[in-house]
Amino acid sequence: MSLKERTAVDDLLAARERYVARGVSTPRLVVVRAEGAQVEAADGTVFLDFAGGIACQNTGHGFAPVVAAIHEQVDRFLHQCFMVGTYEPYVEVCRRLAEHSPCTGEHQKSILVNSGAEAVENAVKIARAATGRPALVVFENGFHGRTLLTMAMTSKVRPYKAGFGPFPGEVYRAAAPYPYRSIDTDAAVASLEHLFRSEVEAEAVACMVLETVQGEGGFIPMPPDFLARLRELCDRHGIVFVADEVQSGVGRTGPMWAIEHSAVAPDLVVSGKSLGGGLPLAAVTGRAEVMDGPGPGGLGGTFGGNPVACAAAAVVLDTVAEPGFRARADELGRSLRERLDQLAARRRAVGEVRGLGPMLALELEEQSPELAQRVTAEAFDRGLLLLSCGLYGNVLRLLPPLTVSDDELERGLTLLEESLAAAG
Repeated sequence: MSLKERTAVDDLLAARERYVARGVSTPRLVVVRAEGAQVEAADGTVFLDFAGGIACQNTGHGFAPVVAAIHEQVDRFLHQCFMVGTYEPYVEVCRRLAEHSPCTGEHQKSILVNSGAEAVENAVKIARAATGRPALVVFENGFHGRTLLTMAMTSKVRPYKAGFGPFPGEVYRAAAPYPYRSIDTDAAVASLEHLFRSEVEAEAVACMVLETVQGEGGFIPMPPDFLARLRELCDRHGIVFVADEVQSGVGRTGPMWAIEHSAVAPDLVVSGKSLGGGLPLAAVTGRAEVMDGPGPGGLGGTFGGNPVACAAAAVVLDTVAEPGFRARADELGRSLRERLDQLAARRRAVGEVRGLGPMLALELEEQSPELAQRVTAEAFDRGLLLLSCGLYGNVLRLLPPLTVSDDELERGLTLLEESLAAAG
């Protein structure tokens, strides 16, 4: 990198320090370009991207059909508030979401919003309006967003909740299965039933909100038998079952929705992240009689379902629904699992490999963030973008685009193992 380029990077970082609130975590990376599974930094370094903007790039950076759809829509109009004038891209995304919905009922509807947290909040609003009940149940290790309500729903204090209270009430928490840490389905169901005896009666609960694969909590898949028993409890007590698939949906685990790995159908599904192909878009989808609980004007938002983001999402949904895309995702999942199992057998620091399909992670035995932080730093120095997660920050999560090539995948996994070795 030339002196002029270094100066420009230094000036940008100095401007960030001057003008951007310190609460936004500061990365080492200054991005100038991205394509597929690669991100180019200002110094010319090309990184393999196993972070995907935190699961926002299932189809890869700059996916050509998405870019083309964005250009076409930009030439028509950038914004028309959907509450002022109807436009086709919004309706088309809702149609595709209905066609691919994993939810109960034959007639599906959706609302489009800007972010996963906003979608989760709308799911709660919809469930409350449909049931006339105030309370909601969430689960240990869950992450649902950074707004006040979704922070109350999230099960991690630092950095998400510390100093931001008080939080909204009527949010109750039960254990979730975590087999590696000795919490099985029976224990989780017992925790939920105890909650109904000790904290809130089931008949006051509007909804249960559960990530099918807990993302920030450590890529913990919910066992199919737990999902089935949760479905039965919801049916017994008239509770709306909300599957939060903001991170695990839109093909991340192979099928369109992670819950399709089970035989369980939720009442509502929340999507986001990769839905917009790199643009901000999220949705709540579910059976019409629940979705239509709020009256006209009860749902909305100025930029929700922005037409440019919708144009991108229509292409993403069509792409992820293609049999060839699913086949590649399944193949990727098998390759990743095999290589990660081999790596874990060689590295005593790795406690467990887990996940669904190509949504996989390594939990380090040490229940502290220090080793994981050293691994991600070593990976960065080697040209691999890697994220940690988990309640203790000791889980390494892999989120390569599902379009990653075999050579890129192999190189990334080699760099991961080198980074583990170097981190000690």
